[in-house]
Amino acid sequence: MAFYDLPKPERDQLVEKINREIATDLSKGSSEKIAIYFSDDDTYIRKTGYLAIGKIFYSQTQLQTSIFSVLKTLMQSDDELIRQSVINASGEIGKFHFDKIEDFMNSGLFDDHHRVRNAVIGSIKKMGEKNPNPVLEWAKAYLKHPDKEIRREICHGIELRGRTHPQDILPLLKELEFDDTKRVSDTLVHVLGQIAYKNGCLKTVVAHLNTWKNKPLVEKALDEIVDVHNRYKKFAILSQDEAIVYIDTHYKN
Repeated sequence: MAFYDLPKPERDQLVEKINREIATDLSKGSSEKIAIYFSDDDTYIRKTGYLAIGKIFYSQTQLQTSIFSVLKTLMQSDDELIRQSVINASGEIGKFHFDKIEDFMNSGLFDDHHRVRNAVIGSIKKMGEKNPNPVLEWAKAYLKHPDKEIRREICHGIELRGRTHPQDILPLLKELEFDDTKRVSDTLVHVLGQIAYKNGCLKTVVAHLNTWKNKPLVEKALDEIVDVHNRYKKFAILSQDEAIVYIDTHYKN
């Protein structure tokens, strides 16, 4: 039976069991139960497992050495679900201690399986929200990587920080303005749209775009920003018409 098919009291009991068994595993330096939960077909079982690792890291500091040892072992698994869960668990730790899990992100970014690479993107998002400086510094180094998928994934990964603090990621995004790979430039345009519709963000984005040299790409980004203000009109601070007026007034083409 899937996690959310269970009644809430049974879900709560299962979460307690998973937390308890993972802590027991770690106290023994074992990964037996952790591997079972990390490889479960149910997304929510895996999530409960990797969240448990994060909770234990902060609440039972004597187990931190064991946590890193177990995660390193599990990262060598042939099962992509286990490797994916390792990256997600590392992301929980990286919210406050990025330096301790940087190697996991480096490894996951080049994993053969898209699930693991996507877990890196998700982890960049959640870590960047809580611990932006080291995460963005790490991300910046990959923006000129020869592999277009690495550049695209990093661009996508820093998006969430930009939704509330566009000024933090705009200098990084500018590194990609002349990227000649369509998948990268399309992602760049998408991200620029996503970071421009919340309170005060359009002003910041438009001001920065005035410093960009790739005018055709900027025009695409501005079209996307206008479209986003319609698609997300329930959440956008400005109406689409107000966004158009602002852009027409403040963008110096």
